[in-house]
Amino acid sequence: MRSLILSMLCLLALGGAAVAGPLEDGRAAYEGDDYASALQTLRPLADKGNDAAQFILGVMYYKGQGVAQDYGQSINWLRKSADQGNAAAQLALGGIYFSGRGVARNFAEAEYWYLRAADQGNDTAQSALGAKYAIDQGVPKDYAESVNWLRRAANQGDAEAQDALGRIYSYGLGVPWDDAEAEKWLRKAANHGYADAQYLLGVMYARGQFVPQNYVLAHMWFDLAAAKGFQDAPKSRDIVAAKMTPAQIVEAQRLAREWKPNSK
Repeated sequence: MRSLILSMLCLLALGGAAVAGPLEDGRAAYEGDDYASALQTLRPLADKGNDAAQFILGVMYYKGQGVAQDYGQSINWLRKSADQGNAAAQLALGGIYFSGRGVARNFAEAEYWYLRAADQGNDTAQSALGAKYAIDQGVPKDYAESVNWLRRAANQGDAEAQDALGRIYSYGLGVPWDDAEAEKWLRKAANHGYADAQYLLGVMYARGQFVPQNYVLAHMWFDLAAAKGFQDAPKSRDIVAAKMTPAQIVEAQRLAREWKPNSK
């Protein structure tokens, strides 16, 4: 499971249009690590039923930020928020029940909350569901459902879903083997800066698999993956470099230096 807390905090766009006044003040205090002020501002809003404030309060109790860590209180506030349709809270509950941290592990409950968030268009929840259906992780293995959810997330720019979708098509897992689809989705993920996909593109160019063989581009993608800490990338880059001319290596290094992430 991807980091629950990172996903939660990335979703502090909190359910709809920005709300001026105390909520924004409380969120600013939270994001500035002033948890005492955040708690003082957000608690009255949460008590009055504001789903965004309830969500932040749930995060604070989960992490012990400005309050004693209390998983029970965290679940309480997150559930209040989620029951009002807050997708970030629904995603958080899905992750908590899946991991079993602070509650009894419950795959059915995790799937319920992931589905509620995914049905609202939350790409992180869609990607999580896609992964779970692909590897029989708390739900029966179902590649058709996996592709369905991964494609929804991938079309929203979720790099992890794009990478997973590319792998599914490259191996023909529950779908017809399709090299064009595999290359398309892996490239999208790589262009977002996703190291796993960058490494796989390097392999593809090194072998001439799905794309014409090109050692310069293979070296570039391996170099980019290595810069992100992908363990096998430096060795693969060195193997390719041994087959290249000095001028080709210089060109590959230049391309890697000038590369910028994009959503294409």
